[in-house]
Amino acid sequence: MPLTIVLRVFWRTGNVRDHNSRGAAQGGMRLVAAETPRDGTRVAVRVPAKVNLFLAVRGVRADGYHELATVFQTISVFDDLCVALVAPPGRGHHPASRPHMRLELSHDEVQGVPAGDANLAVQAGRLLGESAHMIEPGIDSERVGPRTIIDLDKGIPVAGGMGGGSADAAATLVALNELWGTELSRDELRELGSRIGSDVPFLVVGGTAFATGRGTALAQVLCRGEFHWVVCPDSASLATADVFKAWDKTCEPSEVEPDAVLQALRSEDAEALGAALHNDLEPAAFALRPRLAERKERLLTAGALGVMVSGSGPTMLALASDHAHAVALAAEVREGGFVARSPAGGPEIVRR
Repeated sequence: MPLTIVLRVFWRTGNVRDHNSRGAAQGGMRLVAAETPRDGTRVAVRVPAKVNLFLAVRGVRADGYHELATVFQTISVFDDLCVALVAPPGRGHHPASRPHMRLELSHDEVQGVPAGDANLAVQAGRLLGESAHMIEPGIDSERVGPRTIIDLDKGIPVAGGMGGGSADAAATLVALNELWGTELSRDELRELGSRIGSDVPFLVVGGTAFATGRGTALAQVLCRGEFHWVVCPDSASLATADVFKAWDKTCEPSEVEPDAVLQALRSEDAEALGAALHNDLEPAAFALRPRLAERKERLLTAGALGVMVSGSGPTMLALASDHAHAVALAAEVREGGFVARSPAGGPEIVRR
């Protein structure tokens, strides 16, 4: 049954210095008056980014993916996503009209954010619609009817190693599951998410988890207390595929284990966590972007408890002893960083 998904992306502007405050969703629906959603036809979700406190690459799998062992944790850097059912004048929002939605994909230009079917939020909406028999694959229609619109307000760095695209896919699954009344459990949403990207299943639930395989086999991890970070985005993105290709050329499979990181999380020991932070992709990211190694050294010299590239990079994460230390560290190094905390929960429905 045809469905329309319109993706409109807006980058959050302003001098963002501290991401510890959750707040309400900032992304309002930008619709013409004739298509304003009614009560009950809008769902907003705020979704956090992820960091890899530990990341070991065990080698290349038979399916072409890399075998990983990683400790995920969400961090208080957020995207805000709002989905709404809209209809032209004279067309109702009644659920009975929804099977007559048509398929249409569009995207407002934002630097670095993929358009159309390349965008993971669009893929997530299509996948959920097909699994719920709301979309028939390959069918399009020119009929004028109700649509589902996704408005995305970006706060997570694009291609920064913090899972921004995967977070948007997770938020889309959660939001549309609520909006469309598909009534899937979070476990079922996680299974759908694994077909979109390796980070999506974790970001459907958030918190802290240990993952193996290609990153989709998850076990929740005990984490006591909070940890405080300086997040330093880079001026240019790094493609995850490029970083893994560089790893393939220059690195060997690792046997490092996450025990020290897991113990530090259980004991709420920031110093121990700083010493245990580990990312096998860091040498590959440094090879592609040598200035990252210099930035890491500056952050360590300034007093960070530990510093690492976030995921595939190029965002750099510096661990502080507490919030005040993080604020002072960000001010001292002047790397354009901002303060955040972890863990930061999972996707949260903030308005209906």
